[in-house]
Amino acid sequence: MEECFQTIMDYGLRSQGVGERLLPRTDFTLCQQFTLIGSGMIWNIYFGVCALIAGFFLATTLALSKTARSAWRRKPAEWFIFLFRGSPLFIQFFFAYFLFLSLKGVIPFFSPLTSAWLGALVVLFFNTSAYTAEIFYGALQSIPKGDTEAADAYGLQGWSRFRRVIWPTMLRLAWPAYTNEAIFLFHATTLVFFSGFPAIQQKGDALYYASYFADKTFNPFVPYPILAMYFIILTLIVISVFGAINARLNRHLPQERRAKIKFRPQIIR
Repeated sequence: MEECFQTIMDYGLRSQGVGERLLPRTDFTLCQQFTLIGSGMIWNIYFGVCALIAGFFLATTLALSKTARSAWRRKPAEWFIFLFRGSPLFIQFFFAYFLFLSLKGVIPFFSPLTSAWLGALVVLFFNTSAYTAEIFYGALQSIPKGDTEAADAYGLQGWSRFRRVIWPTMLRLAWPAYTNEAIFLFHATTLVFFSGFPAIQQKGDALYYASYFADKTFNPFVPYPILAMYFIILTLIVISVFGAINARLNRHLPQERRAKIKFRPQIIR
């Protein structure tokens, strides 16, 4: 127990550059594998939370733009959504890294974007924004006509109409599908360090460390189940948080009419 505690102190924050610099080479213990893979999960949570929060607002803008009558607003939103939904996420990482790398020598602004902490985050942000925008667009199209007619009857117009009627109803209708997008986004973060973005000084995510142990021990049946366990726990947390928000959004409805969150995993994105 004391030895495991010391391992946690040495490697618990290694993915953030804190603690031991060198990875263990031989005589790997379960505690080392649990600790280092768990340390890598910090990056997965960082990518998922930041992309999800920022992507939510861009997705709302894109969904509204897609419903606009003006082609100047509608077409850019449609092409953005089509581009990021129509190409694999792994390829987006690959091309984004080499684009940022090429622009780095011309425009210094792009230098931080060649690092995973920012460049990969931008890709995830755009990707989840496109998928979420399509979910929100479908919800906007499904808003009952009676809701908008009631808003008109009360004299609600413009921003007040959107904030009080359109936006809450859109979220209520879209939230179960949006929950699945959030879960898949966290799973998709495992692609970051296996795309073009390098893991600097071996400071990788959970899959990076799991692969390290699998390669060194020639036994993938220990580190990968540990990795799966961490993501299952993370998924349960996401479902709980989003379920609480879903209950809040539907609090005014009778119990039998409240939308239920169902996890539908996506095999291919």
